[in-house]
Amino acid sequence: MKNITVSVDEQTHRLARIRAAELDTSVSALVRDYLKNLVEDRADRTADRRLQAETEVECRRRMLREVIEKITANGGGLRMADNLSREELYDRARARAEAQAAADAEDQARKRG
Repeated sequence: MKNITVSVDEQTHRLARIRAAELDTSVSALVRDYLKNLVEDRADRTADRRLQAETEVECRRRMLREVIEKITANGGGLRMADNLSREELYDRARARAEAQAAADAEDQARKRG
């Protein structure tokens, strides 16, 4: 066990001795316990942060697995039936109308919320 020297003012020393007597211990034991708790608290917080980071990584992995499972369940990707015909692809008027409808819906949602 290592010894350390701590300098405190007279009033702090007197009050620390009184408190140690109330707790049936010594000032040295109070300081030792304080330092021990200080180090353990930091170690606990570091472990908590590490655990939280691992949890975030696991969450991302789970979400990725779910997306891959959905893609696989739907036949592995896009189906030919999902593709637009050439005419639908180049129907600019329809595309503008759909874009305008989506923008109007967003505006209404913002006004409500």
